[in-house]
Amino acid sequence: MAFGSIIAIKRGMTEHARLDAPPPAAVLMQLLAGKWVSQALSVAAELGVADVLKDGARPTTDLAAAVGAHEDALYRLLRALSTVGLFHEGANRTFQLTELGQLLRSDVPGSLRGYARFVGEEHNWRAWGHLLHSVRTSEPAFDHVFGEPAFDCIAKDPKLSAMLNDAMTSISLDGARAVVAAYDFRDVRQLVDVGGGHGFLLASILKANPHLKGVVFDLPHAAEGARSLLRAEGLSDRAEVASGSFLESVPEGGDAYIMKHIIHDWDDARATVILRSCRRAIVSGGKLLVVEQLVSPPNEPHFAKLLDLEMLVLAPGGRERTVDELRKLFASAGFELTRIVPTEGPLSVVEGRAV
Repeated sequence: MAFGSIIAIKRGMTEHARLDAPPPAAVLMQLLAGKWVSQALSVAAELGVADVLKDGARPTTDLAAAVGAHEDALYRLLRALSTVGLFHEGANRTFQLTELGQLLRSDVPGSLRGYARFVGEEHNWRAWGHLLHSVRTSEPAFDHVFGEPAFDCIAKDPKLSAMLNDAMTSISLDGARAVVAAYDFRDVRQLVDVGGGHGFLLASILKANPHLKGVVFDLPHAAEGARSLLRAEGLSDRAEVASGSFLESVPEGGDAYIMKHIIHDWDDARATVILRSCRRAIVSGGKLLVVEQLVSPPNEPHFAKLLDLEMLVLAPGGRERTVDELRKLFASAGFELTRIVPTEGPLSVVEGRAV
């Protein structure tokens, strides 16, 4: 089905909207076209088109020269993305950013360029092409395609590792702000961010809570990025960076341990190992804060149910979980789930206490 046909269907959807809902075939075709949109978005992000357009509209002849693309092919890409609201096409093949498209810039708060690049990266894209294997076997498609687990592959590929860290930082911006706004850290003194990547979450929490000190803990390849970020944010005197594997141990002495989008990467057995590492290290009565998207009840829409498929394809047994599933994990590691603190976005802070 050509993209023009999708546009025609969208027009049909508009005409039918006054009568009732869009025709089912139109809705299904829009869903099936999702792969075209996500890959087109990723290519635009990889080329850095939005950064070139930040100062206003430009013709595709200028854009193509600036980003290293074929002029006519780039025009067709941006024309297609204009139909989903990323760009606005003007006269003589000129384009400018929309409000939505601004989020593809690398220099704006809340930028999603890093994640958009990761979505279309070859390892991610090829693995998703084998979702059927994961559904039939419950095994990660990534391992099936590349012959090794995703984390092992990423660890030995500096370019891929940097892209993943950028992607995680990209999607952490709004999540970090939401966590800071939703959760009260006043009674925490030493916060350990387990699997904290480049340290954006910890930096956001420290800036909002001047009494706090903290530690970013992650694998060695992420450590230098965390040091640079904390230094740039003026937090080096209140934050440390430590490296190692949370499957073995985590820094001791924190009265709160936070993990954002970490537990969902692992099966129950290894998730329990990670939580037990925190239990051994935490002070008496300390808090465990697991920041995840919670799977909603049947038939209630939530992004977690789609993100769960990403875990199925890429992660070693990872999954999004319900509250009850997290409660059982907490108990298996020596924590009692005490409350759920929702944020303004899809994330929730799941709080536990050492018992």
